[in-house]
Formats: sequence, structure tokens, C-alpha cells
Amino acid sequence: MAAVTETHHHRSTTKALNKSFKSRHATKGLLKDLSKGKVEDRGKRNTKSLHQQVMSKIDRRHQARQRQQAKHQEHSKTTSIFGGQNGAPRIVAVVPLTEDGDSATAVQTLNEELDVEVDTSSATAVTSRVDRFKQSLQYIPIKRDLLSALDACKVADFVLFILSPLQEVDDTGELLIRAIEGQGVSTVFTVVQGLDQIDPPKRRSQVVTSLKSYISHFFPNQEKLHSLDSRQDCANVIRSLCTTTPKGVKWREDRSWMHVEDVQWPSSNIESQSSKGEVVVTGVVRGKGLSANRLVQVGDWGTYQIQQITAASSSNLKKRKAEEMAIDATNGPTVLGTPDAHQDDLAELAPDDIAMGDGDDFPVSEAPTERKGVLLDDHHYFSDDESHLPDLPKRLPRGTSAYQAAWFLGDVSDSGSDDEGVMNMDSDLTMNAPALPQDGVEGLDHRIMVEPTEGGPSEYPQSEMFLDPSPNEEAEELAAYRSRRKNEAEEDLEFPDEIELLPNVLARERLAKYRGLKSLRSSKWEMDEDRAYEPEDWNRLLQVADYKGAKSQAVREALVGGVPPGTRVHIHLRDVPLALQKDISNGPLTLFSLLRHEHKRTVMNFSITLSSDYPHPLKSKAELLMQCGPRRLLIHPLFSQPANTPNNVHKFDRYLHPGRTAMATFIAPLTWGSVPTLYFQRPSSPSPSSLALIATGTSQPPDHTRVIAKRVILTGHPYKIHKKLVTVRYMFFNAEDVAWFKALQLWTKRGRSGYVKESLGTHGYFKATFDARINPQDAVGVSLYKRVFPRGAGVWRGGGGGEGGGGGEGDGDGGLGVYEVMA
Repeated sequence: MAAVTETHHHRSTTKALNKSFKSRHATKGLLKDLSKGKVEDRGKRNTKSLHQQVMSKIDRRHQARQRQQAKHQEHSKTTSIFGGQNGAPRIVAVVPLTEDGDSATAVQTLNEELDVEVDTSSATAVTSRVDRFKQSLQYIPIKRDLLSALDACKVADFVLFILSPLQEVDDTGELLIRAIEGQGVSTVFTVVQGLDQIDPPKRRSQVVTSLKSYISHFFPNQEKLHSLDSRQDCANVIRSLCTTTPKGVKWREDRSWMHVEDVQWPSSNIESQSSKGEVVVTGVVRGKGLSANRLVQVGDWGTYQIQQITAASSSNLKKRKAEEMAIDATNGPTVLGTPDAHQDDLAELAPDDIAMGDGDDFPVSEAPTERKGVLLDDHHYFSDDESHLPDLPKRLPRGTSAYQAAWFLGDVSDSGSDDEGVMNMDSDLTMNAPALPQDGVEGLDHRIMVEPTEGGPSEYPQSEMFLDPSPNEEAEELAAYRSRRKNEAEEDLEFPDEIELLPNVLARERLAKYRGLKSLRSSKWEMDEDRAYEPEDWNRLLQVADYKGAKSQAVREALVGGVPPGTRVHIHLRDVPLALQKDISNGPLTLFSLLRHEHKRTVMNFSITLSSDYPHPLKSKAELLMQCGPRRLLIHPLFSQPANTPNNVHKFDRYLHPGRTAMATFIAPLTWGSVPTLYFQRPSSPSPSSLALIATGTSQPPDHTRVIAKRVILTGHPYKIHKKLVTVRYMFFNAEDVAWFKALQLWTKRGRSGYVKESLGTHGYFKATFDARINPQDAVGVSLYKRVFPRGAGVWRGGGGGEGGGGGEGDGDGGLGVYEVMA
């Protein structure tokens, strides 16, 4: 058989031609970059970040070592003030949450573990030395007093809560927990007192588990509850207090602070209530360095200047060193700091000759007597001289000449047919339908409404005579129309901002300060109209143009110089009223150094959210006790919407309803940074123990130009409806008011918009043209706005006393009030 001959074949090319990539099937990432307008960089540079780059094993090891060293340095810096024989004591606030809890007994039990006997029955602070850990513990026992507990926890490194196995935490105990948590709290420990009283012993573990579940609801990091009846648990608590690094409080660490251990008053007798003298307070400096140029806030006493700072002997020194310092004391105290020419003064307002605003440079607005209409945005309509303008066109029969038109008065139609043609000499009318009618024209439906001509159906009915109803009949109909109103708070929730005018009240006089806005969010607010209503010294308030830059500068100043933390000092306060010696309480006394400008008054804004257990609406301008950082103030805040708007105009809220958040505005000393804020309702009795925590919030940047616009809505009833022409009543009660507010846009609750066409009669009835036919069950409204100015805050003197601030519940704009600083 013959062999088969095989031939060798070569492929034509060694390159495969793949399908080209089509740009119309681009990836999602490429389409996203194209939509952003991203410019594509075709360079070959490395765009990976440090974390995206592949690091070698040596580099990763070095990086981990650097992080470890940085963390160790930070930990050493935090705990350095506690170390050594003369280190600062660790402050422990002991707070009982039940009625049978005894903080003094708990402190005594912990000291017995150290074989230390200290009388804790009347002491405000108990200091114990733990030689095993070379640490000092300073206990501050609290007796279930709200303000004392808050003051103690402000300066505490640790908070020790006491629970009872026999009693549940009552309302007062829960109030203490929520208030302490709201103001900012450092590291928390929880102990159980009286666990041995539970029989049989098998139930003790169940009780501890139940108590742990309760406290974990507020502080989830609680891993274990310790029993004060066990010596082993007491030793564990002391070990944790001596070795744990305090978590700290953010707003507190930016300032210098101390727990006042002793107060020295002048030896001279108090001659009068106005006598002042130099008072010396003693304590250990904590936080940042204490500068003598900064002002200090001492408890509820007020703000004072520092005369000088001198060194104080430590209670932990050995006898030999104590004798040496006693010998040095004969030569005079060691001065650690004195104020210089840059010391902050106590002036809260700018001088009269240096006002913060140039109010005299603004033009003088038009006199009210020369105006003929309400202000709408930045113009008073119908107030200009219109004698040069031609007469308004008339509705005349077809073919009427100009000579014949002079003999017709008003609009004339020779037939009542809707199909009759008319000669339209008016321009086209464009209207929009707002999505939110009471807020203005944003979100309107741009639909052109052209008035019909001869060939189309007429919008207007045949002319008829309008007769004013009798006074008795009109009064009965008005009373029946308004009889559905409920109480004031429920009415504000159901009919926000609506008011009702009395028939004998002139609306143009009652609402003289109000104006119209085409859009609450975007319309420009004319500031010149508010010059006459500004409170006294309004332009002397502090105005912060660059808040972030000014805050950073004030915080950086606190980092430089001053007495270093951990030093025990005597602070000599200048011009302290000696009358405070009689009113001093047995609770803990704190001292906080204020940052630069924090004593100057400005327009402060604070967020406020009502607590879930406070179901009643809170009225604006109601008196509240506010605690923000080291200060407590009596305020009458104005509530407004917290959203940011392009024109910086925010609607005033008469009530803050449960579950809602608002912005509280008032005039108070400046506070840098975001500081937690607590709002308490002041009781009718002078005892502060009945204070109720109703809301919490946070301080916001101050804004002098933030406009709080109070809105009122006048509503009317559609009396007669003919297609788009409506006769409205009960909005005004005289023809002059209709003419004054004629320029404002009308709206209905179902989204229709229109304008006043003409007045009818003398009782405030008028015709209005809308963009579409309205529903007979609808209500016609008009929105008016005026600027309200915040009120001044007053100081809290403790025991329910306060001074200064604006009071009252009226509708007035209020004033700056008097913020009294006892210095």
C-alpha cells in the first residue's frame, strides 16, 4: 500500500485580531468619571496612596513600631501627672443611684481595704494614698443632688455609681444618669452595695446580672459589677482606679480646670453687700496649662480675673521636705504666674465708640406714612408715583372707539353670555403653584394662565351688586367659622403660624413690622427695615467672621505657657463679692479657665432635642436653666428651624413639639467648640432638687446675621367661587387693609396660588384670581414675616436664684437683658 503524503501548513500570521473595544459599552466607573467631569491623567505617575502601595516586611515592621511608640508616648503624657510621690490625685466622684445608697459608707469601705481611717461624714472630699501603686485617690461623695453630682463629674477622672440589690433606680437616679451622660463623662465603674442582704445566696448572681443589664443600657462598656461587701472586689476596684488611664472629656481637655480643695476668705468683716476682696482658692491644675491672663469661671460664682498664682505645698510631701518648704515660706510664697498687659478684661460688649456694625452707614428707609403697601422682598409696591402711567384697560364691547370708551365707567359687557367675545387689553398673567404654599414660590408648577378673549368663555360672571352683611349676621358667621379651634399648643401643631384678627383691629397697624417674601428660602431679607427694631447695644455684640480660624487660634493659645498641669497652686482671685461667703454650699467647687473671648456676649445658637419622656410641647421664650460646659444660665430661647438656607433666613417656631429638633438662639457669652448642653425646666419652688431634664443639645457656631423670621398666616374663607375667580372673606375686615396687602401672593392649602384683584364693599371682602379652580373646602392664606431678636441670658446663682435676662411670655422681640457678672 502506498504511503500517504502529508503536507505541512503554516498559519498566515502570528497575531490574533481581537474585537476592538466599543466606547458605548463603557464600564460603570468610566461613565461615573465622565459624568463628574474628571480630567483623565494619562501620565505614568504612581497614583496609589500609602496604604495601597505594597510595603516590604521591614517597612511594615518599622511602621508598627512607630505606632507603638507614639501610643506609648501619648499614654505616658496622660498619666505622668499622676505618677510619683507628689503626683496629682485621681479624682473619683461617688454617685448613689438609689435611696438606700450611701456614698460616704462606700468611700469608708474602700479605705478600710487600704487600712486608712478617715471621717467621711461631713467631708466634701476624701484623699487616700495607695502606696502599693504609688497613686493618690480623691473621693468626692455625693448625696443624690443633681447640681452637685454634675459639678463633681465635671472634674472627675472616674465616676463610681452605686446600685442597690434591694431597691430599683428611681426617677432621681435615672435623672442623675442621663444628666451625667449628657454633659460628658469620663471612665465609669459600677459597684453594688449591700449584696450580702440577699437570701438565699443563690439569687445574688441573678441580681448582679439584672443590675448589669440595667447599667449597660446607659454605658455598654461595663464589663463587671463589683460588690462592696467583698474585700477582693474592693481591692479590684482600687486597682482599676489606680492603673486605668482616664478616658477624659473632649470639651474639658481643651481648657485648664481644677477641683477647688480649699477657699480662703479675707479676714475683714463684710461691711455691705457690695464689698469685694481678694479670695484665694487652692487646688491641683489639670488639663492645659493655667495662664494668669485668662479669666476663670468659679462654680456658680461667676467670672473673675486672676491677681496672681502662687505655689502650694503638697499634702504628700515627707516631713523633711515639708519643713524645708515651711522655711522657704518665711521668705514669701513662690509666684508661678502674674498677669501682664495682655490680660483679658471683664467687658462683655464692645465700647460705644467701637460698635461691631456700621449702623450709621446704612441708608434711611422710607417713612411709614409715605408707604401705600406692604414690603414684599425689597420693594414697597403701590408706593411709587404712578400718575405718569396710562389708565388701566377696560373690558369694552367689540368695536368701541376711544371716544365712546370715555363714557363707560368700569368693565361693561352688553350680554350675560359666557361665550360673548370681549376685547382683552391686558397683558398675559403668569402664575405658579407652590409645592409648599406657605413657604413661597419654590417648587411651583410653571403653567401659563392666559385670560380668555372674545372667542373663549369668560372667567367673570355677570356684574352684580355686592351688599355688606349686617354686623350681627357677620359676627355670628365669624364665630361659627372659628369655633373649631382648640387649645393653643394643639392649634399650633394643626394650624402652624395661623392667627385670627379681630374685626375692630386694623391689620396694617397690627402687622406693621411684617413683610412679604416670595420665597422663604431664597428671597433676600432687607436688613434696613429692621434697624428701628434692633435691641439696644445690638451692634456692640461680638461678631466672629472666621469661626474656624478664631477657634483654632484660641485653642492654640491654651497650649503655650502657663502653670503646667499637676501643680498644686493658690489662685488669687480679684474683686470677689464677699457676700458669696454666706451663700456658699457644701457641694464641690470647680474652677475652669476660659479661652480667649469666651466671656464676651454674642448671638449663640444651640441645638435642642426634647427628651422622649417629656411629652408636652415646649413654648418658645419659656424660661429654662441651661448648662453648657462650666456655666449655667437662665435663658429664654427662640426656637427656629435648624436647616441651612441660601439667604440665612430661618422660620421661628412658637412651640417645640416632642420628637423634633430645633435651634435655640439667645444672647450669652461665647463658647468655643461643640460642647454638650443640658436643658432643665426650672421648678416653681426654689429647691433645685426638683429640676427636670427636658432636653439635650450641642453648642453651634455663633451667627450675628442669622435671621429668625416669625411667620403669621392670615386665612380666609372662599365665599363664592366662579371658575378661577373667588370671593374671599374673613381674611380682612376693611377695604384699607385689602389695599395695603394687595401685593402679596395668595395660596391655598391644596397648592393653588393667586393674587388679589379688587376689594368688595367695606367689610374686607375681595375678589382674587387663582391659577386654577379651587376646592370649596379649601382655605385661602397669605404669609407675612418679621424678624425677631433673641433675648439675653441671665446668670444662675444656685438655689433657684437668677439675675438678669429677658423675661415674660409676650410677643415682643425682647431685649439683650442684663447679664450681670459679679466683678
